[in-house]
Amino acid sequence: MPSTRLDALLATGAHLSGLLAGYGMVVMLLLMARVPAIEHGVGADVLARWHALGGRYVLTLVGAHVLLALLGFTVYTGTDVVSAGRAVLGYPALAAATAGTLLLLLVGVVSARIVRHRVRHETWRTVHLLTYLATSLAFAHEVVGPDVSGLPILAWLWSSIHAQVVVLLLWYRCVVPIRQTLRHRLRVVDIRTEGPGVVSVVIAGDRVNELHAQAGQFFRWRFLTRRLWATALPFSLSASPQADTLRITVKALGDHTRRVRRLRPGVRVVATGPFGAMTAHRRTRRKVLLLAGGVGITPMRALFETLPGGPGDIVLLYRANSPDELVLRHELEAIAVGRQAGLHYLLGSSLGEHNPLAPALLSRLVPDLAERDVFLCGPPGMTTAAVTALQKAGVPKSRIHSETFAF
Repeated sequence: MPSTRLDALLATGAHLSGLLAGYGMVVMLLLMARVPAIEHGVGADVLARWHALGGRYVLTLVGAHVLLALLGFTVYTGTDVVSAGRAVLGYPALAAATAGTLLLLLVGVVSARIVRHRVRHETWRTVHLLTYLATSLAFAHEVVGPDVSGLPILAWLWSSIHAQVVVLLLWYRCVVPIRQTLRHRLRVVDIRTEGPGVVSVVIAGDRVNELHAQAGQFFRWRFLTRRLWATALPFSLSASPQADTLRITVKALGDHTRRVRRLRPGVRVVATGPFGAMTAHRRTRRKVLLLAGGVGITPMRALFETLPGGPGDIVLLYRANSPDELVLRHELEAIAVGRQAGLHYLLGSSLGEHNPLAPALLSRLVPDLAERDVFLCGPPGMTTAAVTALQKAGVPKSRIHSETFAF
């Protein structure tokens, strides 16, 4: 009798953790479905963080489901764990679940921070696509399990949730890009060298204004060349959108970004978007500080050009280790003069005695800093340090609008 109660308790825990894991996988796919309403409201970088955090929870729940199921089976049958594992693999639905679990573990290992920085971005993206196959295998396991198959209403609801997410994925990741490609006929018209390893790409097309892109937003670009067509690359607009042209500025940080420098006029482009919530709509104050780090200057340059404001209302601080790393410098200086806006370069290493992001320095450069909205974009480390410094300088967190640049 005690063992019967124990195996029932273990089975209940296995069923609950399995259902939660399955639901979590669907939510993660929804977060990455590129639904404009979600991305515009939350921000792509926030969604990516939620996705990463959700992945950890899902892997934990999957591990708990497997362990509890095996322990419950061993208690029920009176066998050992190894024998139980061999026995369950004889069932097709359980074999599918095992394969899905192994794929999820592979994705989790490659996404772990200690491994992520040692693999190429392209490799990480390719491995991440296995999540779709893992979710499909998990669904095949769930719909024949006792928790779902035994209740017709629950089976319908579970299948309906999965079907809706699949439709959203197919619509926004396949149909919309194809429709925009046919409608706007985007193509590369110019490549301009901006500095060491940095180029601007001008893209023209038909009725580009109907994309309703705004300064501060980004698209996912797929350049139809032999070595770039398979990957959608996220790049922010580095200039104000025009009626028939868009411009991005790209720094070589990986294999694909290096290949962007070798593009030629005439190359066809598939663009999905626009995405991103860091636009003028977030503004709550008349005066604004734009703070950029590295190639995170691209959306800030577009906002620097377009945000409404009188003399002194708009100030841009640009963080870089040396003058050679400053991108679009001549354009920024021309905009500053034409708009009577503030422009300061925060140069030098943050490891020395002089910290370019020190709260006291920021307050000295922008005396009314605490009264401004702040738009922030840069690498993760710089963004974290800047948020801390801004809060110490008196800027409420609610007025710091950030987007982390990581590629």
